[in-house]
Amino acid sequence: MNAYDELPKTAANFVALSPLRYLERAAYIYPDQAAIIHGARQLSWKQTYQRCCQFAHQLQKLGIQKNDTVSVLLPNIPAMIEAHFAVPMAGAVLNTLNTRLDAKTIAFMLEHAESKVLLVDPEFAHVAREALALISQQIYVIDVADLEYESELSNPIGQIEYETWLSQGDANFEWSLPNDEWDAISLNYTSGTTGNSKGVVYHHRGAYLNAASNIIACGMTPRASYLWTLPLFHCNGWCFAWTIAANGGTNVCLRKVDPELVFELIAKHKVDYFCGAPIVLSMLINTPKDKQVHFDHRVEVMVAGAAPPAAIIEGMRHIGINVTHVYGLTETYGPSALCASQAGWNDLSIQEQAQLHSRQGVPYPLQDSMRVLDPETMQPVPADGQTLGEIMFRGNIVMKGYLKNPKATEEAFAGGWFHSGDLAVCQADGYAKITDRAKDVIISGGENISSLEVEEVLYQHPAVMTAAVVAKPDPRWQEVPCAFIELKQGISVSTDELIAHCQQQLARFKVPKDIVITEIPKTSTGKLQKFILRDWAKQRATGEFN
Repeated sequence: MNAYDELPKTAANFVALSPLRYLERAAYIYPDQAAIIHGARQLSWKQTYQRCCQFAHQLQKLGIQKNDTVSVLLPNIPAMIEAHFAVPMAGAVLNTLNTRLDAKTIAFMLEHAESKVLLVDPEFAHVAREALALISQQIYVIDVADLEYESELSNPIGQIEYETWLSQGDANFEWSLPNDEWDAISLNYTSGTTGNSKGVVYHHRGAYLNAASNIIACGMTPRASYLWTLPLFHCNGWCFAWTIAANGGTNVCLRKVDPELVFELIAKHKVDYFCGAPIVLSMLINTPKDKQVHFDHRVEVMVAGAAPPAAIIEGMRHIGINVTHVYGLTETYGPSALCASQAGWNDLSIQEQAQLHSRQGVPYPLQDSMRVLDPETMQPVPADGQTLGEIMFRGNIVMKGYLKNPKATEEAFAGGWFHSGDLAVCQADGYAKITDRAKDVIISGGENISSLEVEEVLYQHPAVMTAAVVAKPDPRWQEVPCAFIELKQGISVSTDELIAHCQQQLARFKVPKDIVITEIPKTSTGKLQKFILRDWAKQRATGEFN
């Protein structure tokens, strides 16, 4: 054996990587600094750490063990941030549910995840109650009251209120790191682009690395102030709940994106960073001038979900906010690529800069690799900006796999890379640019909508013979679902009736904003020509197609 290989791996020199250490460190170094601000409420890092210990202890008392799932249906409030640490401290797996979903979808997720505990905010008590009525398993439900929510906790659905429950836990609870950094830390469901959503499993190592990767990617200064415009249910807030603990920063909570309040909070708390989809930036730009609060400190925003148009990058500059475009998927812990700025870009015109910044770019600092590969040969495509390939990722910031779905996991990792499903070219400077989506996904306000799911619902209407749903450009949401419908012979139905039909079965953001009753173009084999429909939708957006 070589002398180098004889050196032992011991408890002194090899420890499982976990973002739980970030919290412990922040509480040790910055005990009195504000960790979480929510309205008038303020919690220090020491208090946050103690509360997380109490939370973990209480979970343990409920019999929660390693690999049990704890689900939360919460907005961006302190309890949501606390859950990101407390649930893994108890050895369990955190499942943050999208608060925009309907009861049926939430019920599927609770059942699929075999959730043991559910934390619910009063705003979502109604949908939670509906979801719980659809499933047979026993779930311990905790109501999370919030002073910032207009309506009181008048209609509790749980066994106990969160603060009462928390106060019974031990603030000195002795938690331990996972035995293996490969252990699951969280479960995030995809948007269900084909049939039911898939459960994406993150591990402690990936969460630890992406949290640190975020700091490097946006050049985050220590003890930064971070505003929660991005929902924490999106890829665990793209891992920023763990990032801010690693940074020793301050989380400024926000129940929902209200542009006037965003301006106010940026100025009041000297917010340095926030994240969101292009819709959030467009809302800020379009806030009436007299409601825009001026701030003179540096503010950075990371945008993902779709490439920001030139007008948005320009508009943000005017209000003093710098935009970085990042790209990733639920399967890659959120952002796993960024459009890294090069020297000289700032000297170009805004239009030229926007062109460069609208690309998906290069691998994230701590992601091993991101390439545009030919899915057949698994070889890189030439950097000619022409040859189409698929964006693929490899590294520690890629999911463990899909829960209870070995077939999908195997397909996703074919050839030793994670297949994104996004078709792209590689440009001369090595930056990737998406040209098309392999999966018919509509990205509306940062939320993924499966065109197939919307089509399925339309097909359930007795008058519909053929349904095709495509993305229609939209100034506010970037894209909205647009449906083209062929009716059965001799049956008529109004577009309003079809919209009402969709509203009964789909979450609000998935309902088509435009329905056209027409003959749908098809190939000789009867395949729907969606590329023509996409053109029609674009024309409708500009008023050319009637």
